[in-house]
Amino acid sequence: MKIVVIDGQGGKMGRTVIEQLKKSFPSQELVAIGTNSIATSSMIKAGASLGATGENPILVACRDADVIIGPIAIVMADSLLGEITPAMANAIAASKAYKILIPTNRCNHFIAGCQAVSLTESIRSVCEEVARILE
Repeated sequence: MKIVVIDGQGGKMGRTVIEQLKKSFPSQELVAIGTNSIATSSMIKAGASLGATGENPILVACRDADVIIGPIAIVMADSLLGEITPAMANAIAASKAYKILIPTNRCNHFIAGCQAVSLTESIRSVCEEVARILE
């Protein structure tokens, strides 16, 4: 199963997701795609199997990903302070991959119905969903 983790800015969310998934599923290949080199580097240091940076790697990775994990902003053009291009958002949204999107009420949007939970709780939920998928 190809799991792609996408993050931007400093890559903290992606790094934490990868650290937790590696603890639970050490042999699972995780592909880290950052919108910038800092995010990619952070996720690789966390244990990602492979990593790349920028728009084209996101477009390519989304073609055959089974699961895409990232902040909800990755499906919104111009989000993450402009790091998500329209092409990136479209490729992620149009991908046939199962998407696990982490809600955040930042970056000038509010997600109605989402309870304010900590990043730790959100990532625990991500890991539980990946476990369900891998079963």
